[in-house]
This record gives sequence, structure tokens and C-alpha cells, in this order.
Amino acid sequence: MSAPRQVKTWEISASEDSEAETEELRADRSSGDQSEALFPSSATKTRTPSSAPLSPPRPGTSAATPSPARKRRSQEEIEADRQRAKERREARERLRTARAQEKEGRRQEQLRRKEAAERLKTLRPENYIKTLTVCIHPALLQQHGSDLLLDTLAAYEWRLSIESQRLTHSIAWTRDVAQEDEGEAVLEEEQMLLVLTMADFVDLVVAVNKTLHSDMQEAEAEAGSLLSLLSECLNRDAAKVLTLLVTDSDHRTNTEHFREETLQSKLGMNNLDIEEVRVYLQLYKNISLVFVDGWQDITDHVCAVTKALSKRPLKLLAEREELPFCVDGSWASGVRVERDGSGLVQVWAKQMEQLNRVSPAVASSVASAYSSPQLLLQAYQSLDREDDRKRLLAGLSVKSEGKERRIGPEISARLYRCFTAQNPELVLD
Repeated sequence: MSAPRQVKTWEISASEDSEAETEELRADRSSGDQSEALFPSSATKTRTPSSAPLSPPRPGTSAATPSPARKRRSQEEIEADRQRAKERREARERLRTARAQEKEGRRQEQLRRKEAAERLKTLRPENYIKTLTVCIHPALLQQHGSDLLLDTLAAYEWRLSIESQRLTHSIAWTRDVAQEDEGEAVLEEEQMLLVLTMADFVDLVVAVNKTLHSDMQEAEAEAGSLLSLLSECLNRDAAKVLTLLVTDSDHRTNTEHFREETLQSKLGMNNLDIEEVRVYLQLYKNISLVFVDGWQDITDHVCAVTKALSKRPLKLLAEREELPFCVDGSWASGVRVERDGSGLVQVWAKQMEQLNRVSPAVASSVASAYSSPQLLLQAYQSLDREDDRKRLLAGLSVKSEGKERRIGPEISARLYRCFTAQNPELVLD
């Protein structure tokens, strides 16, 4: 039987136990004193019984840690802050106004472009012709074959009006013009046609012949109603362009030879006298004279004038635009010049090509040797003799169609005269 194992135990003496309790009590007291010094309210609360009511803090003491005092701003600082805030508001308002103005400007620009596109659209011949009205005098409808004119205008769906005018047997044109306040206004075109028979034309030729060989006022007084009416109409409106369409209803297939024989037999005038009458009507009265065979020619002339009037507004608009010497694009043999100067040599060559018998190959050869007019003029000035200046370009080689030749003295002398002559009326060839 084995001996029981001896158990070793640690025994704590009473003295050691009492010393430990004493040290623990001292530590509790020291911590209690520190907490009471830092947080007296908490310490007081701990000591007071739970049944005792809470007492308010004593005056002069604070229950919490006091916050640091806030620095008060001066009146100048307050005013400065207000001024800065006001400036910021004004800046925002200016920015808002600028953006609104920019937006309104873009809107106005869009409206202007839209209106310009609409105006341009109305000026197109297919649209502008709808505003034209062909006005025919009722007396013309009494002539045989006049229904051909009415049928043609109806086939084209053009506007037609049959109304009395200042000149009988006349055809005029009016157009509608849109106005903002009054709606649409009717304006007369300056073109006017007057259909005359051969007898009426003979009377007119007699009156003009007397005018050429006598006093103008007496001749017009003796001429009868036709020349007087024409003069009165043209004096009232100097912008009128009158065209006389002379036809003979008795001879629908009249030829020019037959007309000349008729005028010579009735008036005893030769061709030179008749041409003199036509020149007088054109220069002094702004009246054109056209001989027609019948109503088919009259109808064709009326249609041609109507189409020309419909195309005129768009042509006038294109003519108002400035076309510089260096046109933008490749049409009309133009050359585009960039901002860096590229293209000026081609312009210089095109300028020389404007001269007679100066081919593109010759112009290119001269431009290769002298890349600007200033260099060519300096080369002319460096030579002392006139003959040497004229032959300066004669030896330059020109390559065209696989062949090589020289410019020659003739073209060289013409170029020299063109760029150095002081007489604007000088004939180069």
C-alpha cells in the first residue's frame, strides 16, 4: 500500500490578510477623494441616500464645464460681410442676366435665320411666280386667236386678270407684296407689252419720222393718239419698259421680207429709215420693237417675260453679294487662298491667264520663275535696256501636251507692257 501523497498548501497568515485589506482600503479612499475633487456632484450623489431629493446647484457654481467665451464682431466686420454678400448676389444676378441675354440672342438669331430662309424660299421662281398676275386689256380678246394666250396661261396655272388699263391692247404684270400693317399690297411691274397692228405701226413710224426732221412737240401733237399716249405713259412712270409687238391680223404668216415691202410701199421708206425709227424709239423713249407672226409668237413672248420676272428677284439677290477677286471655291476658275498664304501663286497664274493668248502652261511657267508680281517687277528694274526687259521671259520653257517650247519674244513683250505700262488705254495686242 502506497503512502498517501503529501499535499502542499499555501497558508495565508492573518497578518498578511490584514495587511492586504488595509492597502485595499487606502486605495479606495484615495480614489474616492480624487473623484470627489473632480466631480463633486457625482461624489455627493454617491454618498446621499437614494430616498433623499436632488438639491439644485449652489449659486455661483456650474453643473457642467463652462464653454470658452465667443468673440464679438465689430460693426466694420459686419458691414464688410454684408458688402461681400451683396457683391456675390450682384455677381450671380449679372451672370444670370448675361445667360438670359445670350439665350435670347441665340433665339433671335434662329428667328432671323428662319425668316431669311422663308424669304429666300418665297423668292424662288417656282414660288415667286405665284405672286404674279398677268393683266390683259379686254380689247385684245376681241382679236382672232387671242384664246391661245388664255389657254396657255390656264395650262400653266398662272394668275390672270382681264381689266382696263391706260393703254389699250396692252399686257401688264402686277405682283403681291406682303406688308406687316396693311396685309398685302399690289405693285405694278415695269414691264409692259403693247400689241399693234401693222396700220397702227405705220402711223407710229410716220409720227417718229416727223419727229426726227422737225420740232418734237409739234410732231407729237400731229402724230395722233398713239404716240401721245405712249409719251404720256412714259412721262408718268419713267421706269416703265415698253415693248411693241407688231403683228398683222390679215397676214398671219408674214415674213420679215413682206413687212419691209409693206412699209416701203406704204411709207416710201428704205431699210435705213426704218432702223433709224427703231433706234429713236429705243434710245429716246425706251421702247423696244418686236415683229411677230401671230398670236403664237405673242403667247411665247408673254410666257418668256413672265418667267423672266419670276427669276429676277433671286438674280438681284445674288448680284448684291460681293465677289472678290479670289473667289471661295473652285467654280469660275477661282482659287482659294488660305490664311497662311497658300494659293497666292495660283492666283498670280490666273491673273496672267486673263491676257489674250496666255495659256495656263505659259502662266504656270512664269509663276514658277517669279512667284509674285513684285519679284517680276524687280527683275524688270534690274535690267538697264528696254529690249532686255521685253525679252526677259522669252527664254522660259513651257511644257504642254508632252512638248517643250519657249514663251517667245511676243508674249514676253506683251506681259512686260501689261505690268509696266502707265497708260490704261494701251492696247496690248
